[in-house]
Amino acid sequence: MMYEIISSLLKKADPELSHSLAIKFLKNNFLPLQLFTSKISKKLEINVLGKTFSNPIGLAAGFDKNAEIYNSIFKLGFGFAEVGTVTPLPQSGNPKPRVFRLAEDRAIINRLGFPGVGMLQVKTAIDNNKPNGILGVNIGPNKDSESKIEDYLKCLELFCDVCDYVCINISSPNTPNLRDLHEKSKIEELLSSIKSKQKELNNTTRILLKISPDISEKNISELAAIVLDKKIDGVILTNTTINRDSSLINKNKNEMGGLSGEPLEQSSNLIIKQFYKILKNKIPIIGAGGVHDGKSAFAKIKSGASLLQLYTSLVYEGPYVANKINEELEELLELEGYETLEDAVGKDCV
Repeated sequence: MMYEIISSLLKKADPELSHSLAIKFLKNNFLPLQLFTSKISKKLEINVLGKTFSNPIGLAAGFDKNAEIYNSIFKLGFGFAEVGTVTPLPQSGNPKPRVFRLAEDRAIINRLGFPGVGMLQVKTAIDNNKPNGILGVNIGPNKDSESKIEDYLKCLELFCDVCDYVCINISSPNTPNLRDLHEKSKIEELLSSIKSKQKELNNTTRILLKISPDISEKNISELAAIVLDKKIDGVILTNTTINRDSSLINKNKNEMGGLSGEPLEQSSNLIIKQFYKILKNKIPIIGAGGVHDGKSAFAKIKSGASLLQLYTSLVYEGPYVANKINEELEELLELEGYETLEDAVGKDCV
């Protein structure tokens, strides 16, 4: 009963206020997390990035920006969590209002601009709260950075020993010129610098690249070839989109920023398939964009994703969403005759 009341209030409040309150509730154990946990089938285990994930459902970056609640997230049935985006220096982000719900469309538009406490405070938070599950750190440059590459390298050096993977975010639409890093020469320079720094540090933490959905087929082919050449360990497909489908109906549909949620499902799946056909099983794909139930999750897996991430559906479906998806995924695996989750990866691309 208490959870229903809290949930109702959060959905009516300003989106950023609701988010802050949700973080406080989880951080201070105001929510009875045991009510949202359930036993996860061994069928959903998958070995990716040198780790055994208990299930494929992860929390995308953007929710736990400052590494405050990842251990609570694991208790909600998530197989992994990603904190950030973390920048070298603290910054306030873009002016408010900057987050908009599109409830009828099961979507969100944000133009946050990487607000956060900065890398040193996030590193301290992780040092003081040992992760009880698989943790990724999503990193990006400060808005007024003189060198985006140097910002990535600073964050990589600080976090590479305290997490399971580092995600290089080049795809937020809310930091000026960030998406220029999708250009062939620029991404080659960035990833070469990342790998050189990793070699200098004698570190083997897995490196992932988070990619925009707003790219051409030529760009997909170039990026896929580059991540293979530079021996990047995985790609996250995809970030939010600046495109607006004509089917959107909420009054906020024309707000500037990145659109996330169910309207991205099909376009994200298409990009996953295009990358999978080039990458095959050489490096894994983490699928994001519109994951909200077992059916949408399974479609991404069969499109080529080994792992999945969500954020928007946590807002709309609540804290049971990961367990709900896992239960439905298990049923779909049995229904379609797959022994393991891994057996289903990329089956729609055959």
